[in-house]
Amino acid sequence: MRENPVKAKLARGETAIGTMLFEFFVPGVPRLMADTGAEFAIYDMEHTGTSFETLRMLAAASRGPSPVPMCRVPATEYHFMARALDVGMLGIMVPMMESGEQARKVVDATRFPPMGRRGAGLGMGQDDYEPGTLPEKIAALNERTFIIAQIESPAGLENLEAIGATDGIDCLWIGHNDLSIQMGIPGQFKSQAFQDAMSRVAEVADKNGKPCGVAAGSVAMAEEWMSKGYRAIAYGSDFRLFADGLATGIESVRKLAR
Repeated sequence: MRENPVKAKLARGETAIGTMLFEFFVPGVPRLMADTGAEFAIYDMEHTGTSFETLRMLAAASRGPSPVPMCRVPATEYHFMARALDVGMLGIMVPMMESGEQARKVVDATRFPPMGRRGAGLGMGQDDYEPGTLPEKIAALNERTFIIAQIESPAGLENLEAIGATDGIDCLWIGHNDLSIQMGIPGQFKSQAFQDAMSRVAEVADKNGKPCGVAAGSVAMAEEWMSKGYRAIAYGSDFRLFADGLATGIESVRKLAR
């Protein structure tokens, strides 16, 4: 059964760099990204309406050379979290984490006993249809599953200690846009209040021996967050990278016609 090299790398205190996808959910994308250096790909279900059938196809397309496939689920509900793993995702991102109780609910849905209460659908997509004993598979799946808790509200900041200390929550991740909006300072990332939030998430993550992460829309943004201790970096998003790359190329070619 496949291991999760991103989880292992972050556990060693190293940095892992990937990306997020919202639009280009086609079979060739995982293989195309394999040659870019992206170590993980987070496919979004929260804001896109993506179906589990599509997610299953992306998981299947990720069985060859590809970034580690993960997905952001729409909500803290068992049928979203467990099913995303069942179809073959190696990790999930959970939005709007706001309490230790919610964090425990996530662990229950995503880990098998004795760690959680996830139901077993083995010998199928999640373990690549491979044979093996129940104890072996349960141990391997519990070990490789990577759970990202998104901190996106004042409530999440208030209960950060309880969330970060929950065994089975593997990464604290700031949803910077939502967090700034929920704090009443939309887009004011340089404000002292937001900077304090950045530092606090990094401190709590480090205290609990876990990485913290963020989605960075530019190299400059990645540099700033990494200087604060953030080690899980999702660089760009598929639609923005496509639009920006095309705009740059078109403008360069247009200049040749002048």
